[in-house]
Amino acid sequence: MNSSDPGEEGAARESRGIQSIEVGGQLLLALAHLARPTPLKDLAAEAGMNAAKAHPYLVSFGKLGLIQQDPATGYYGLGPLALQLGLISLQQVDPIRLASAELPALARTIGQTVGIAIWGNRGPTFVRLEEGPTAVHVNMRHGTVVSLRETASGKLFAAFMPREKVLDALSLEAGAPKQRLDPRFEAEVRKVREQRFASIVDGTVKGVSAISAPVFDGFGKMVLALTAIGPSAALSADPASKAAKELVRCADAISAKLGALPAAASA
Repeated sequence: MNSSDPGEEGAARESRGIQSIEVGGQLLLALAHLARPTPLKDLAAEAGMNAAKAHPYLVSFGKLGLIQQDPATGYYGLGPLALQLGLISLQQVDPIRLASAELPALARTIGQTVGIAIWGNRGPTFVRLEEGPTAVHVNMRHGTVVSLRETASGKLFAAFMPREKVLDALSLEAGAPKQRLDPRFEAEVRKVREQRFASIVDGTVKGVSAISAPVFDGFGKMVLALTAIGPSAALSADPASKAAKELVRCADAISAKLGALPAAASA
């Protein structure tokens, strides 16, 4: 009589995979990690196998369109099917939903209020807020449009959004005709772009500071700003602070889920 648990048998069937697919999949992971066309020897080494073992997998992946070989160089890169799958995946992923799921844990870790800002019709607009354990008294709610010049989120968008959109929003904010960026703000924006991080101390509200990190999609476009807001005495604006590092780590993790390359690679 067989006394095995049917539930355990079902779990075993679900967890059982096809080893050859898993082995070959290491080559696809290696191509994604290298992020450039690669010769067979280097690609195989990155996947932890020799070239003779890797080649048959690449032939099969080529027939499916997952990889393709450059006839001139012999290098291997991702094929048209891989690109199509990637584009479909990007279309199905909602950046706001992904980021919203991270807010409660991020607020607890940083110990401050955190939020999500996107680019709206009038500029940077907060669409999600998660209060932290430390109270902060600011007039902020869902739908609040913030200043490009006087907020961390605003500076971040000024650094990464198309210039014409930034100038239009600045004109709307100032209630004046569209003008070029003044040299001082241009320098601030350039620094923010280089650091991929923005901060402000005693900005629109005295005694309140904010730090902000960008989230990018697979096309390299900034889709939202992840921002922490708190008392200046408790929230450091230093990019090397624990709160800033945690904010950037979370933003980078969301970007990776959206298909973005790591900061060093995309730079």
